[in-house]
Amino acid sequence: MRRSEFLRAVGQGAAALAAGNARAQSPPGDRPPNIVFIFIDDMGYGDIGPFGPTQNKTPHLDRMAREGMRLTNFYASATACTPSRSALMTGCYADRVGMDGKVLFPSDDRGLNPKEITIPKLLKSKGYATGCFGKWHLGDQPRFLPLAQGFDEYVGIPYSNDMWTVNPNSVNWERPCPPLPVLKGNQVVAHVPDGESQALLCDLVTESAVDFIKRRRRGPFFAYVPHAYIHWPRYTKTENAEAADGNITRAQIEEIDRSVGKILKTLEDLGLAENTLVIFTSDNGGSGGTSMGPLRGGKGGPKYEGHMRVPAVAWWPGRIPAGSTTREIAATIDMLPTFARLAGAQVPSDRVIDGKDISDLLFAKAGAKSPHEVHFYEIEGVRTGKWKLVVLPRGKTELYDLDADIGEKNDLANHYPARVAEMKALLDAHAKDLARNRRPAAFVKNPKPLIASIEGLPTLAEYLGFKDLKVAQGVRKR
Repeated sequence: MRRSEFLRAVGQGAAALAAGNARAQSPPGDRPPNIVFIFIDDMGYGDIGPFGPTQNKTPHLDRMAREGMRLTNFYASATACTPSRSALMTGCYADRVGMDGKVLFPSDDRGLNPKEITIPKLLKSKGYATGCFGKWHLGDQPRFLPLAQGFDEYVGIPYSNDMWTVNPNSVNWERPCPPLPVLKGNQVVAHVPDGESQALLCDLVTESAVDFIKRRRRGPFFAYVPHAYIHWPRYTKTENAEAADGNITRAQIEEIDRSVGKILKTLEDLGLAENTLVIFTSDNGGSGGTSMGPLRGGKGGPKYEGHMRVPAVAWWPGRIPAGSTTREIAATIDMLPTFARLAGAQVPSDRVIDGKDISDLLFAKAGAKSPHEVHFYEIEGVRTGKWKLVVLPRGKTELYDLDADIGEKNDLANHYPARVAEMKALLDAHAKDLARNRRPAAFVKNPKPLIASIEGLPTLAEYLGFKDLKVAQGVRKR
């Protein structure tokens, strides 16, 4: 949808709002809640206000936390884009569904198996409208794209925004990157060839999600909003850069915050806030230029907390207690069973689902505890209560007391050899279970790039109606 069409849709929505509000603001009765899941790419634990002092101005996320809940022990279920997204969508560790290992590249022959039961498939069975807006990265061939995985609508890019012809590192990859496509449904409608179009990826995602919410407001609906930001490369409009004192990473984080604000305002304007669960989190720890706050590590490397513990905020006025915090362990794999309970759907019983329902935690039910007595960091780490075992590449193990040492500075492995052995046994049993109960990814023969030629294909900036847009680029420090 072009920028002019978005604006026209907003006007049409306003004209119908009076009648719509009367219905939307009435008691929801037995109607299941709408769900909005906002998934940021490579955001660190310390990048937003609710998780400590930061130079980034995030008033809308601060408000979400003030009116909702902070989840301070919330984990991404993998440490890179593709496995993390597959874990979220299926409620399973990526190894469980054959999506572990390296991330997918353009025209890869592998993708998330369409036989998997994903969140949108489960919610569609209960009458939900489902939309995905942003970065997919679970396979770019037609049988792997969102419309084949349970989504009614899709607008976005099929993989990471650095997988484009401009990336100098692409010469070291298995094959050069084709032009970076922008999809609406399964159709390529534009491409991203330059910084001008990169700087509009947040606009594309936000406007598409807001438009979906307005059109589907009679609901219930599930809006999955996986932003391409703040993954490298980082571009932003010059006015955003100037407002952030020239810090492009900060500018993107603050743009994400404004995106959240637009979504919350849309829900409130439509009278949907009190029947909508909104969750904000990240797909893994932060990359260069981001902040992990008190945590050690970040994206890449051993499974220290900064690698997989991510900021998470949940908002549902009237249901999630305002200003609440849970320190109980929860993870992205828990979203599928949690959303299933809220929607009145059944979690699949014909396959292993690793996630657990955490709705009691979200609603701050008295005495609610984490459903995870044992939490795994893929197959290189394990946590039980306050104790955390990290397995390094050559087999060396480190043990930390996270209650006393959240920064993982004091290795206690030599002081508690029995505990190390016990936790290593748990991790070994987990790895064996994954191998024994592993479901395969899907493959296609002769995969092809989504764009054969850019001749006659607009750039994203042209598609959205922008001309001569001035942008600023972030410089990645190595």
